[in-house]
Amino acid sequence: MAARIDIPLASLTAKPAGAPAGRDASPAHARSFYIETFGCQMNAHDSEKVAGLLLARGYRQVESPESAEMVLFNTCSIREKAAQKVFTRLNDFRGPRGQSKIVGVLGCVAQQEGERIFERAPWVRMVCGSASYRNLPELLAEIEAGDTRVTGLNLDTAETFETEVTRRDNPFRAYLTVIEGCDYACSYCVVPHTRGPQRSRASDAVLDEVRHLVQNGFTEVQLLGQTVNSYRDPSAAGMNFAQLLRAVAAVVGIRRVRFTTSHPNDFTPEIVHAIDSTPALCDHIHLPVQSGSNRVLKQMRRTYSRAEYLEKIEWIRAAQRRSSVTTDIIVGFPGETDPEFAETISLLDEVKFDGVFAFKYSPRPNTTAKDMTDPVPEEVKSQRLAFLQQRQREIQISRNQTFLGSEFEVLVDGRHESRGQWSGRTTSNRIVNFASPAENLLGQYCQVKITGAGPNSLVGEQCG
Repeated sequence: MAARIDIPLASLTAKPAGAPAGRDASPAHARSFYIETFGCQMNAHDSEKVAGLLLARGYRQVESPESAEMVLFNTCSIREKAAQKVFTRLNDFRGPRGQSKIVGVLGCVAQQEGERIFERAPWVRMVCGSASYRNLPELLAEIEAGDTRVTGLNLDTAETFETEVTRRDNPFRAYLTVIEGCDYACSYCVVPHTRGPQRSRASDAVLDEVRHLVQNGFTEVQLLGQTVNSYRDPSAAGMNFAQLLRAVAAVVGIRRVRFTTSHPNDFTPEIVHAIDSTPALCDHIHLPVQSGSNRVLKQMRRTYSRAEYLEKIEWIRAAQRRSSVTTDIIVGFPGETDPEFAETISLLDEVKFDGVFAFKYSPRPNTTAKDMTDPVPEEVKSQRLAFLQQRQREIQISRNQTFLGSEFEVLVDGRHESRGQWSGRTTSNRIVNFASPAENLLGQYCQVKITGAGPNSLVGEQCG
């Protein structure tokens, strides 16, 4: 599908402001770039911002690193494996291949490792953290002027959120950052060190952006933040997160509003009531629990107990709308015993999550958990992860079977030619693959009757 260009404050029809003198900004003469993204929706949206800034400067995006003059890696450092993968990819550009290109590292690994990246990979030309993306035009100007290495690593800034130009990868759903950074101090998490302190965007700016997205044809928006429900409006309007949700949903033309990721500490009954009473708010809540053991939660500095988490699940289950609930779980945290892991499995059995993102614990730089004693052996971590994933698979099969015969509204965002099926998501974020004789349903909302169910998706037929 063709990418959209979303231009909140600038136009790409003329030569972009700030483009270097003498450069022909037309696609035929523009310097080419390629972005490879690691990580979550926040990283994906960050790549959209970076691409927008590059396009506005007269660059053109290509589909492979081989054909690009500039190769950028937008990185994630939440888990050790993700960070290692970045350096593996950087090694692909060692030697003559790297010398012929401008190679840059963006995002969390850039912020975490800083100028040490130049030591490990001397062929890298740019290192830039997410808080400095607004300064990319200046960094690019330095590179274009011949500087061999440039950095953007300052976290001491109130400037965050959307860049002036954002390229939209998804033509149906638009990401929108409403809060950046994190003030929690979970012992395993590197986010406060790579994204900085918590900063909320003014509600009027958020709503202006939503209205702009509607004008550009979007009907679904997803509000983003490391702890999105910690949102506190810095403007005179003083909205909390539930109020912001209602306000975004009230924008004419918006049909669906999603949000991720919530922190249990700031999850309130008001958020549940907002979803219950506002049809445009999607009935899907991602609420990371991380562990079912109180002792492990305390060691993780998660600020809530198992019982307090389950109370919030009860708020969701007691609502009139049947919201889906997904979560994150870490297995093998330092000192986690077999009985404590069993408590996590019992939590799965009690809550019956609709989806779980489960990971093996890996020590991260600048975190207190990195220095904890009594590590869980890697073999035990793997065994626990496999057991948890199998148990959750059984839960998802059982839950999805309950939807047989039900009808859902699906926003169609894909086509499986080999199976002759369209694909899309319900408001509860369930994937539905369905048959239809229509020639093109992309971007349309369709009613689908469910005829089959697996662990990860539903199967159906278009109604009518």
